Amino acid sequence: MLTKEALEADLKSAMRAGDDVRKRTLRMVLTAIKLAEVDRRGPLDEPSLLAAIQKEAKARRETIEEAKRANRNDIVAATKAEIDFLQYYLPQPLTPDELETLARQVIDEVEASGPGFVGKVMKVLMPRVQGRADGKVVNVLVRNLLNEL
Repeated sequence: MLTKEALEADLKSAMRAGDDVRKRTLRMVLTAIKLAEVDRRGPLDEPSLLAAIQKEAKARRETIEEAKRANRNDIVAATKAEIDFLQYYLPQPLTPDELETLARQVIDEVEASGPGFVGKVMKVLMPRVQGRADGKVVNVLVRNLLNEL
């Protein structure tokens, strides 16, 4: 189970080991968690902690895209190392086949019969794939599957 205390312990471990990537990444994640706790006015539960880590990973993916456009390979390499480290805390992503299977199950479950049911399918499907699949990818897949009906 992921807890803020476990992240703080990992930060101390990284500081003792002199691992700059882990130390820098964990500090940024803990800062994001503290900001979320202030906004929420209380401690975060595990899904909220995962959401904060996912948000940090997404921000780093965007940084990589911007750094590539600016030909900053040093930033790309450093940011990729941070993303690789964050993957340790995130659940394993769904494979395309697993995602399609889940989407088909939900389509059958809500008895969707065409493209007009995208919202209804997404409302049921997204909590099931939370943190394990990108929402844009899920939306495109659902739209394609519903267009086939």
